[in-house]
Amino acid sequence: MAILLFLLLISLFLIGVPIAFSLGLASAVTVWHGDLMPMVVVAQQLIASVNSFPLMAIPFFILAGYLMQGGGISERLVDFSNTLVGSMTGGLAMVAIVTSLFFAAISGSGAATTAAIGSILIPAMLAKGYPGGYASANQAASGALGVIIPPSIPLILYGIAANVSVGDMFIAGILPGILVTLSLLVFAYFFAKANGLGGNEKSSWADVLRAGRKAILAILMPVIILGGIYGGIFTPTEAAVIAVVYSFLVGFVIYREIKLSSLVDILKQSAVTTAVVLSIIAAAGLYGRILQRLRVPNTISEYVMSTIDSPLLFIILANILLLMAGMFIEAAAAILIFVPILLPIAIGFGFDPVHFGIIMVVNLAMGMFTPPVGLNLFVASQISHIGIARLSWAVLPFVGIVLINLLLISLLPFLSTWLPSL
Repeated sequence: MAILLFLLLISLFLIGVPIAFSLGLASAVTVWHGDLMPMVVVAQQLIASVNSFPLMAIPFFILAGYLMQGGGISERLVDFSNTLVGSMTGGLAMVAIVTSLFFAAISGSGAATTAAIGSILIPAMLAKGYPGGYASANQAASGALGVIIPPSIPLILYGIAANVSVGDMFIAGILPGILVTLSLLVFAYFFAKANGLGGNEKSSWADVLRAGRKAILAILMPVIILGGIYGGIFTPTEAAVIAVVYSFLVGFVIYREIKLSSLVDILKQSAVTTAVVLSIIAAAGLYGRILQRLRVPNTISEYVMSTIDSPLLFIILANILLLMAGMFIEAAAAILIFVPILLPIAIGFGFDPVHFGIIMVVNLAMGMFTPPVGLNLFVASQISHIGIARLSWAVLPFVGIVLINLLLISLLPFLSTWLPSL
C-alpha cells in the first residue's frame, strides 16, 4: 500500500495534476483500494488538518503581505535601500537583494517578494545595462529570502508539524537569512566588477534619513511582530492579526496608497492564495495520516538508523532528498510530507529540531528558484519577458551560492540555535 501511495503521487505529479489534488487523489485511492479506514475519514481528516489555531496565522500573514504590497511599501523600501547600497559597484543588484530582505520580513512569501520588488528593479537593472538573465535570476534568488526571514509561512508550518515553537523558528531564521543575504551581496559586487557595472550617484546622509523616514513604518513591522512574540505580548497567530491591522493602517490611513476599490482586489487575491495554501495543507495532512497508518516513517527510520551510523552522511542524504523535493513539490506540501519521516531520524542522530527545521526550509527556499517548477523563476520570467530555459541557466550560480550557505547552516548548528537559546 505504501508503494501504491508513492507511485500514485509521482504519476499524478508527472501528468501535471495540481499538488493538492495529487495528494488528495493518491490518498483517497489508497484508502479505498487497501480498505485502510472508512472513506468518511478522508473527509474528516481533510478538515482536521486545517482545524488548527496556529494555522490561522497563515491567512492573516498572507493578507498582511498583500496589504503591504498594495500600500506603496515596496517603492519606499527600494528608495531606502538605494540610499544605503545603490552607489556601490553592482548597486542596483544589491538594492534588489537588500530590499528583498526588508520586504521578505514583511510578506513572508517568496513569490510576493519577487513580484513586488522585481516589478520595480528588474526593468531598472535592464535599463542600467545588466544582462537580462542575471537581473531576473538575482531577483528570483533574492525573493527566496521570503521563506527564510521571519515571519515565514514555511517556518509556521514546520513549527506546527514538528511540534516546535513557531516563535523559536522565527528567531532561528534570522542569522541564516542574513548569511544568505551577505553571500548574494558579495556575488553581486564581483559580478558587477567583472562586467563593468557601476553604481548610482552616492547619496548624502540627508537622502538616507529622508528615505529612512519614509520607510520606517515598513521596517518596524517585523520588529513589532518578533518583539511582541518574544515579549510575551501575543502569540504568533495573534501577531499575524496585528500585522494585518498595522499594514492596513499604514497603507490606507498613513500612506493612503490603498483605496476602497483596490481593497476588494487585495481581499480577493488573499482569499485565492489562502485557499491554494490551505488546500495543499489539508491534502498533505491526509497523506501524512496515511503514511503514519502504514507505519512508513517508523519503517524508514528503523532502516536508516540500522544502515547509516554517521550523522554527517544522514544530513547529506537528507539535504539531497529535500533539495530534489523542493524542485518539484510546493514547500507547504514538502514540509508536511517529510517532517514525519525525517525529523525522528534527525533527532535520533542528535540534531536539534529547530536546527533541522532551518535546514529543511533553506532547502525548500532554494527549490523556489530552481528549475523545473521554481515559482520565483516563473514570476521573474513574466516580469522580464525572458524564457524559462535561459533563466534556468542564469540562476545556476545562485543555486551554487545557496548550496554553500546550506552546507554552512548544516554543519554549524549555532547559526540556527544561538538566538533562540538566548
